[in-house]
Amino acid sequence: MIDHRVQRLLLRIGLYVVALGLSVVFLFPLVWAVGASLKPLLEVYRYPPSLLFWPLRWDNYTEAIAKLPFLRFITNTLMISTAATLGQVLSASMVGYAFARLRWRGRNFWFVCLLATMMLPGQVLLIPNYLIFKNLGWVNTYKPLIVPAWLGGGAFFIFLFRQFFRGVPADLTDAAHIDGASEIRIYASIILPLARPVMITVGVLSFMGHWQEFMMPLIYLSDYQLYPISMGLRMYQQVEGGSYVHYLMAASVVALCPLVLLFFFAQRHITQSLLLTGSKG
Repeated sequence: MIDHRVQRLLLRIGLYVVALGLSVVFLFPLVWAVGASLKPLLEVYRYPPSLLFWPLRWDNYTEAIAKLPFLRFITNTLMISTAATLGQVLSASMVGYAFARLRWRGRNFWFVCLLATMMLPGQVLLIPNYLIFKNLGWVNTYKPLIVPAWLGGGAFFIFLFRQFFRGVPADLTDAAHIDGASEIRIYASIILPLARPVMITVGVLSFMGHWQEFMMPLIYLSDYQLYPISMGLRMYQQVEGGSYVHYLMAASVVALCPLVLLFFFAQRHITQSLLLTGSKG
């Protein structure tokens, strides 16, 4: 019979092989995009395709940035993503605190209703939201992309904050109540500083979501000077009456770098946050 240590070793090797295979599958589109961004246009369409081409054309990156107002697209995206992220973190934390620490009639019922909204397809709300924003005169402005983020922050983010706040010892808030602190003071001075891992997690996820958002800018923005990077990338398929895939890939790689760096530096806090919220009742 095979020794148990050998069985564990074989099992571990098998898991590593499977993980390596899945990594190759998931990384292939990224590797192809980087390779295409360094090729001439004709090499991108060559069959059979090749991942790399020599010599590498680093000029694709500078030419892609010069073809369109790329830096303006990045600036617009940064402004939208930052404003919306601040709104989601603040409003979701306040709503999560109300569900977790305050006692009011119908609290559990409304929390169930909040979770039920996660099962509602976003496409159902496109037309009603558009009619509302059109009547408010917000079409072709950033308001439809930013203001909703300040009105609750989203059910999933509220759930994360609620789960974390429920795990904060009641002794902390009870002592503050005895000292005469208001709920706003307790929220801002005691509870919120403890929620740093969750705040970072919500901030990163929210920022990434708004950075990559395509449907909302497509619906509400018509002036290309207001376009975020998601809309700007689409223009590389139409610039000068042609399709410049190598420029599109170069611009996409540049636009992806901030998200990769952000996730790389925040992954420890994200893991810690998920462990903390997952262990609370």
